[in-house]
Amino acid sequence: MASKRKVGNLLALAVLSYLSQQPMHPYELSRTLREHGDARSIKFNHGSLYMVVGQLARAGYITEVETSRAGQRPERTVYALTGAGRAEFRDWLRELVAEPEHEYPRFVAALSLIAALPPGEVVPLLRHRLDQLHRARAEIRGIIDSTLARGVPELFLVEEEYRLSLLGAEIAFVEEFIGKITGPQTGWGAAWAQFHGEGSPQAET
Repeated sequence: MASKRKVGNLLALAVLSYLSQQPMHPYELSRTLREHGDARSIKFNHGSLYMVVGQLARAGYITEVETSRAGQRPERTVYALTGAGRAEFRDWLRELVAEPEHEYPRFVAALSLIAALPPGEVVPLLRHRLDQLHRARAEIRGIIDSTLARGVPELFLVEEEYRLSLLGAEIAFVEEFIGKITGPQTGWGAAWAQFHGEGSPQAET
């Protein structure tokens, strides 16, 4: 069962992870997050990062170790992980790996209400989605291949492999769903179209 965290934003988990390696100031954290491609997995911006850093400091998970100013630049505060922060990071990460959590994907919400649209409109929309999914899969495959070619261990691309698997599953689902709507043997399309007062959607020839 998921624990109630003092700081529950997943950006905080990434901050704890990088501070477990060495002390950093928020600007350096932001640069490191972007350089490592974490923006693909965790939504953040300049403001949200500083907010999370403040929350972690108030929770006692990180602490100020140095404040400096270079020339006319703003003052920068360097933060380090505390013992409590290291324990929180490891406990939180273990929980995320071990415990599945119910999520609310937008596509699932759309599927739960999709009968409100006529099948003649839904099928083109699904085919458009398929095109987008295939492009996304090709993009991720390219990221994986180019990164591996630079000698990066595959372990550090496991989140991209996971995305690839999810895309493959969604592509298979959408293709099967289109088949059920347009296939004359299933009867989905005919009854659905009749409900909306339109003709049956036709399979592509």
